[in-house]
Amino acid sequence: MAVSMLCGRSVRVRGLLRGISVLKTLIGSTTQCGPLLQIVYYNPKPLRLNFKDPYIPDKKSEKTPEWQKTIKYDRKLFGRYGFASGVDPEQLWPSSEELKEMITEEKEWQPSLEEMLTNIRAKEQERAKKLQSREKLIAANMAKMPQMVAEWRRQSHDIKRKHKEEKARRERLLAEARERFGYALDPRSPKFLDMVKEIEKEEKKKRKLLKRQKNAEESAAPAPDAPAPGATS
Repeated sequence: MAVSMLCGRSVRVRGLLRGISVLKTLIGSTTQCGPLLQIVYYNPKPLRLNFKDPYIPDKKSEKTPEWQKTIKYDRKLFGRYGFASGVDPEQLWPSSEELKEMITEEKEWQPSLEEMLTNIRAKEQERAKKLQSREKLIAANMAKMPQMVAEWRRQSHDIKRKHKEEKARRERLLAEARERFGYALDPRSPKFLDMVKEIEKEEKKKRKLLKRQKNAEESAAPAPDAPAPGATS
């Protein structure tokens, strides 16, 4: 038995090698003369159908699975064995409810050509509308651009001016602290911060005093002469 198995294997190996050698010769000859010859080996399994005694499940039996009692399985049997299956083809047609579901599904997932063209036109109109609104927005922003640039320059100029004033004020306070205490102070030290608070109080008092003086001068100023009651120009 082992010898017969070995002989069978050797025969199969020889056949395979012979096929490879034939394929090599075919490829070599075809590449020289023209395009490559493509050979596909396909050995499908034969479909064995028993038309003489087909398997027809007994729907009344409890041993028969439920999925073999459905109309779907009857359609499969009729498609495989035809009238030999014993299935009445009139029963295989979909019911009115199934037809309604199929029509609804077809309308939803497979619209007609007119509906597809309508949808395409609606999408194109929506895209054109969005593009037009975007172009209007860009045009409006471009019209505001000079004003926006001027506003940005003014803000940047104000920020630079404030930074410059803050720097000058800080240098002035540091110089005043050096003159008052005789040595340089750290801007974060408590002495410097107390001095700054004291200076701010003094400046606030001076501003109030100047405001009072200005108000007193305005109230003491003589009012313009009013014309006499009977005077005429």
